[in-house]
Amino acid sequence: MIELKPAFKEYLEKLLPDEKDREAFFKIATAPTRKIIRCNTIKTSPEKLKKRLESRGWKISQPCKTNPETTKMDNFRGAEKDPFSSIMIIESELRPGELGKNIEHQLGMYYVQELSSMMSAIALSPKEHESVLDICAAPGSKTTQLSAMMNNTGLLLANDVKIDRLSALISNTERCGCMNVVATRMDGVRLCQIFEKRQVRFDKILVDAPCSGEGVIRSDHKVWKMWNPSMIRGLSALQKKLVACAVGCLKKGGALVYSTCTFEPQECEEVVQFAIDRLGLELEEFQLPLKTREGLSEWNGKKYSNEVKKCKRVFPQDNDTEGFFVAKLKKL
Repeated sequence: MIELKPAFKEYLEKLLPDEKDREAFFKIATAPTRKIIRCNTIKTSPEKLKKRLESRGWKISQPCKTNPETTKMDNFRGAEKDPFSSIMIIESELRPGELGKNIEHQLGMYYVQELSSMMSAIALSPKEHESVLDICAAPGSKTTQLSAMMNNTGLLLANDVKIDRLSALISNTERCGCMNVVATRMDGVRLCQIFEKRQVRFDKILVDAPCSGEGVIRSDHKVWKMWNPSMIRGLSALQKKLVACAVGCLKKGGALVYSTCTFEPQECEEVVQFAIDRLGLELEEFQLPLKTREGLSEWNGKKYSNEVKKCKRVFPQDNDTEGFFVAKLKKL
């Protein structure tokens, strides 16, 4: 059992008031994560990749093989019309490092990516020939996913502020053959301010914001120890600033997806409420292939709009994944 700070334990008890639900959360939080990959449809099809991996003796399952919402999409070729079909779970036991050293991975045929992490790109649902901005892009899991969903067309501007993370982003986009990606290194707020001043506008924007990271507790137990209220307040302020500046370079009618890998309402619903009240954005309904819970309507005495219930919370105990939060907003 992981040792918890008293304040963090109290916070989790409030977040998950049902004792059985909380016990399920703690049980899954200490369990190892599953081996999940996403087929890179720029390089191959899910069917071909599955056959190649199975020929090695790997057992592959596709938990989200079809979805009626996405089979109507016209931004994929043939078998790739449904992006959910690219999600694969490796059920076999592999040797240490085998998943990353495998030739198919080195050739960019698949990307090792946690299932919940794929949800923000699915929510944004970019189309061919659109212009998309990924503000906090490194190391590139969502960038490469967006590029594949766009069929390697249009413009995908991927930005990150740290040079070491940007190096990883460039390496991953090159490995995956993402030819529609332009990588930039700049503070996300400053970048959006420059675009707004120069009247550069994007069809869609992803703000996968820096956060406290409570959702990745299964792979990084340090987040339990790092948690503190002052850190949460600082991150919430940064997240609001990123969203506010991003809106300035979003086209009218354009979509903005805000996502975090945390459960903390100050970093989730509070930021979304800020976007509604102060930025004039409107929440949109969207579907995900996972079991989700609606956004909270109240936290610590603060009441949020009922619209905030349209947000999606992904809890580890519901899907055997990491935790995640996704909201889709539209600029009126």
